[in-house]
Amino acid sequence: METRRDVFQAIADPTRRSILILISAGTLGAGAIAENFDSSRQTISKHIQILNECGLLVKEQKGREIYYHINSQNMKEIADFIEPFRELWEAKFQKMDKIIDNLKNTK
Repeated sequence: METRRDVFQAIADPTRRSILILISAGTLGAGAIAENFDSSRQTISKHIQILNECGLLVKEQKGREIYYHINSQNMKEIADFIEPFRELWEAKFQKMDKIIDNLKNTK
């Protein structure tokens, strides 16, 4: 039985975010991913497992090697969830910019 993990808990960890950034450039094996970190291979393997369990990575076996790539559909779901918050903050920053411009112009 596969454990289903929460996507937002998974991406809360900086190492897992770094793994996602690394894999976003292209499909990689676990060894190639682990080479980019100071942590043990077992630790990185656990991070990869968590990302895989929550559906952010897809693993594909080719011969004896297992390769990982981004599950773009699930990443899009995260982006879609975050988008309204980004828009909200963007609107607030634009209002602040207008206030600052008005203050500069009144001096």
